[in-house]
Amino acid sequence: MTDALPPRGCQAAEPAEDSYFRKGCNPLAETGRSKLQNQRAVLNQQILRAVRMRAGAENLLRATTNNKVREQVLLELSFVNSDLQILKEELEGLNISVEVYQNTEETFSIPLVPLGLKETKEVDFTLPLKDFILEHYSEDSCEYEDEIADLMDLRQACRTPSRDEAGIEMLISYFLQLGYVENRFFPPTRHMGVLFTWYDSFTGVPVCQQNLLLEKASILFNIGALYTQIGTRCNRQTQNGLENAVDAFQRAAGVLNYLKETFTHTPSYDMSPAMLNVLVKMMLAQAQECAFEQISLPGIRNEFFTLVKMTQEVAKVGEVYMMVNTAMTQEPVKENIPYSWSKLVQIKSDHYRALAHYFVATILCDHELQSSDDEDQQEKALSQLYDYMPEGLMALTVLKDKVQRKQLGKAHLRKAVVYHEEALRVCGLCKKLRNIDVLQEVLTAAHKRSLLKYAQQEKEDDFLSLIQTPDIVPKTEHKVETIAPQFSKVKVKDFFHRLGPLSVFSAKQRWTAPRTIRFHCEAGELGFSLKGGSPVQIYCLDPACSAASMGLKEGDYIVSVGGVDCKWLGVNEVLEKFKSVGEQPIEFEVISCQDTTASMHSKSATYSVGMQKTYSLICLAMEEDKIDQTKKAPLKLPFLSWGTKNRQKAASTLCLPSAVAGSSQTKKKLSPFALLNTESSLY
Repeated sequence: MTDALPPRGCQAAEPAEDSYFRKGCNPLAETGRSKLQNQRAVLNQQILRAVRMRAGAENLLRATTNNKVREQVLLELSFVNSDLQILKEELEGLNISVEVYQNTEETFSIPLVPLGLKETKEVDFTLPLKDFILEHYSEDSCEYEDEIADLMDLRQACRTPSRDEAGIEMLISYFLQLGYVENRFFPPTRHMGVLFTWYDSFTGVPVCQQNLLLEKASILFNIGALYTQIGTRCNRQTQNGLENAVDAFQRAAGVLNYLKETFTHTPSYDMSPAMLNVLVKMMLAQAQECAFEQISLPGIRNEFFTLVKMTQEVAKVGEVYMMVNTAMTQEPVKENIPYSWSKLVQIKSDHYRALAHYFVATILCDHELQSSDDEDQQEKALSQLYDYMPEGLMALTVLKDKVQRKQLGKAHLRKAVVYHEEALRVCGLCKKLRNIDVLQEVLTAAHKRSLLKYAQQEKEDDFLSLIQTPDIVPKTEHKVETIAPQFSKVKVKDFFHRLGPLSVFSAKQRWTAPRTIRFHCEAGELGFSLKGGSPVQIYCLDPACSAASMGLKEGDYIVSVGGVDCKWLGVNEVLEKFKSVGEQPIEFEVISCQDTTASMHSKSATYSVGMQKTYSLICLAMEEDKIDQTKKAPLKLPFLSWGTKNRQKAASTLCLPSAVAGSSQTKKKLSPFALLNTESSLY
């Protein structure tokens, strides 16, 4: 197996000088994980081209009435659909490349399944945010270039997070920063002209929206995906490693569940409620599997009550995987879940249920009731293993009768062998799983062990007494649950803090342009009072005072005194600045709040199977048209600008479309779609 995070290749960089965030991994590092992400990005582009070709062919098919043209188009459609199917299978192969994400220590455990990170195209915030700062906040937007560059650098770094807690913290920092950006720059009454493009993790189909909620939801998905990669990388040969794996998968389930409950109208299949529900169940199942490995790591003693406990624990693992397998076979998830995932889940369900029957067989075949044993306790423990006993059998009778013990034990062994053989059969049917050596080794070893145990109990007359094998009741003392994301533990500073307190200076509020008030105090009296926190507000204004004659109004906010910004100052601090002027005229700037217009519905696009690709393909096509009309695509630059502000757009190292036109052109080109409701913005 290949280490996805070698010491030299993919370390998290040191904190930036301003301590805002950490850089991501070196995107040029030749690690297994980076190679997979590069391949995923290439496949995304190939899928995008094929989808465009299919959309064009379908449009031509609807428009033409020429039979010869229709035949040619139908032939072309068959080729395109065939290519799409092949590309989908290649993407599925990347999703099942679990060896890359596993721990490098030699292990004899069934691999765990991580989620791949969603890919995105670069976004340039520069012109939209600078325009909004000038227009809405009436400030010199050039003074905020560093803050905008910091935001773009942070987003760029989030595309290659390190596979550790630092990577999680960086993604959460960007997610929280988006909350500030949304409140500062994205008013509910209009779009900002910033186009976000994210690729579906399972289908590779792009989703394009001008809605910041798509960005926030995709970052949440990547936080959950990164937790799964951390969980699979844990060393499952140590107690501490297994404990960390259980915690990571529980946190992954918590983040994905939070995404499902918070963003209920996500526009891509991988973030649809049905898919997220399956992913949450799968992560909890993997956490339960690691919890079982944790209690069995010291070894399983061949002792009656220990085996009873382990039987129910492993039966619980088999049950949760069976539930995941059932969920994966339901519509609409069935069409988009990787085939190899569903088969691996089915294999794990059969494997762990086989182990449960093997443990019961060991109890019955290896442990005869002795005079020194607690008869009542053993009877109670054995009866709790079943919902019902086979017809004609009772728990105490089975314990005392050697023949019945052996017959029931052999029935469990037969069931175990059947489950093992089914797991091997399913594994053999899936090409991707056949190539995972450790999976084949674990299944084969367990199957041989059950066959050997069965051979030791076999007699010629056994066929005369076949007992129906009862089902085992699953039970666990190590229940796993989702751990909700704790965003409050990550402290972030608003990049645009200088704009003023967010409760007042937000995109929802509207003000007049700053007005300069210059007046003299009359007999030491200002003619008005100040109230509030920051910024301070004018109240009890004397209409006859000199400040009122200069245009001061009741309820105005003071934003600067003597050219010094005071949006974050309190009443006492502003009064001190007034007193420091002395006998000179007092000069300060104020703004007046205006009535805000009715807010517009700004939900993310509604997930719908019936409307696909339309808006996203139009947006992407427009983007390429801009490239062709303005300039040739520049050479691809490194994914992350190490140690420099991201002042110019860099192409994605992950082979995403490299050239993007300026935001001013984007706004002009997108104007025909500015009135589209976001609920129609589907891919």
